[in-house]
Amino acid sequence: MTMTDLFIGVDVGTGSARAGVFDREGALLATAKRDIAMHRDDAGLVEQSSAQVWDAVCASVQEAIAGFDAARVTGIGFDATCSLVVMGPEGGLPVSDDAAPERDIIVWMDHRATEQAARINEGHHDVLKYVGGRISPEMQTPKLLWLKETRPETYAAAEQFFDLTDFLTWKASGALDRSSCTLTCKWTYLAHEGRFDPAYFQAIGLGDLAEQSFARIGASVVTPGTALGQGLTAAAAAQMGLRPGIAVAAGLIDAHAGGIGTVAAEGGGGAASDCLGYVFGTSSCTMTTTAEPAFVPGVWGPYYSAMVPGMWLNEGGQSAAGAALAHLVTLHPAHAEAERMARAEGKELMPFLADRALALGGDACGALRLADDLHVVPEFLGNRAPFADPEARAIIVGQGMEQGIDALVALYVAGLCGLCYGLRQIIETQDANGAPTRTISVSGGAGAHPLTRQMLADATGRVVEIIECKEPVLLGSAMLGAVAAGAFDDLPEAMTAMSRVATRSTPSGGRTAMLHGARYDTFLAFQTLARESRARMAALTE
Repeated sequence: MTMTDLFIGVDVGTGSARAGVFDREGALLATAKRDIAMHRDDAGLVEQSSAQVWDAVCASVQEAIAGFDAARVTGIGFDATCSLVVMGPEGGLPVSDDAAPERDIIVWMDHRATEQAARINEGHHDVLKYVGGRISPEMQTPKLLWLKETRPETYAAAEQFFDLTDFLTWKASGALDRSSCTLTCKWTYLAHEGRFDPAYFQAIGLGDLAEQSFARIGASVVTPGTALGQGLTAAAAAQMGLRPGIAVAAGLIDAHAGGIGTVAAEGGGGAASDCLGYVFGTSSCTMTTTAEPAFVPGVWGPYYSAMVPGMWLNEGGQSAAGAALAHLVTLHPAHAEAERMARAEGKELMPFLADRALALGGDACGALRLADDLHVVPEFLGNRAPFADPEARAIIVGQGMEQGIDALVALYVAGLCGLCYGLRQIIETQDANGAPTRTISVSGGAGAHPLTRQMLADATGRVVEIIECKEPVLLGSAMLGAVAAGAFDDLPEAMTAMSRVATRSTPSGGRTAMLHGARYDTFLAFQTLARESRARMAALTE
């Protein structure tokens, strides 16, 4: 390895594929992006095409590397959403509609398997201890069960079921190895024991996978950053504009890549176990690292070697975060006018609203007072943690008939507060169950604004850190490529060498803390009321 070596990080999110070129110091030298189409209907089906995803990945890499000597690239790493890819002998298989054979991905947010997840949870199998006590319809075994029960021909014809990250590394290297991150977090792999539990698969109706020695979901499991196969295949290299044979690393789920890119940054609050990684994007994820397993009710995990090799991980978060704010503001009459004003200022809508909130309030505390009469529990897609309740829905209280831009800003602030209180609830639950943290490291576009960072600090009472790199998820994937290429001995070494803290937001305390405390109590009360109301209505329909 030399100081001139370059590493590529690839991130496939819900709506786009992005590639970043990094040097050994973690400096981001170039990026490129391609959008990804998504099919979505009101029945809850959310699907994508693996062929389009792969084309978007290759085009992004090719554009990002265009200004550099491709011979300098020695490693590439991938992360992606935890979506399910169904592959047959000739390519992808349709996951719901034979008239749309290109749609071979069940996207992470798809909740078609809610009934299957509920049945699995009724079995109280021992493996559920490692997913916070309840499995989510966002995870893969409920989705596989749905596929087997509703599309048996597709299920039987499938040669491989991939988490999207593992699909990408397979396309790049030809290797069928799965990442311990994807299988442990979404497929019930017990990484601390190095095995799947056949009894679980037999009990839930997927015993055929066990009888086939799990060959269709992952017979070989490796830790993130492991070099795969013989490196980048000639076909993938030609599509990306890279050299064949460069190191391809076993990957990570996208949120976990953001954790790798942030939680052990140089100049931060301590070791990875001291810092909660908070990935604030379309959804939000919390990443908490511990030396020993911590069983936290309603929080996924503990997962062994799912992010930092040799350490345990608890994963929480909200099923909709940036997406929740985006949906919330569409409900206000001033939404279209705000979009026009944002475009006129050359801004996206969310930063525009955050800027206006700061201008109206003077600072984060003043902005908070704009929403004194408004309260939002933004659980539009359920509660991922700490209740593991996919049936939960949002609550908006105190909205009047005001139709102006400033009323929309107040609604935005109330929604942002609700996300902050959801994070506080997860942190307090973890604190009480053996997974404490002292600081929060935020990544993801939705968390980049100064208002967001300060409100997160004020609402949770934790110092919030932001690293230098503007693309921490891409950085995390590039770290994988650097480790696979031999630039660092292991991932922890790369995490400190390639990432540095740039700014901090400190809790304001005083009256601001009191205001957030009062609003948080109200948030909890409305959340409880909604659950009780749903239970009463359900009892009347039985």
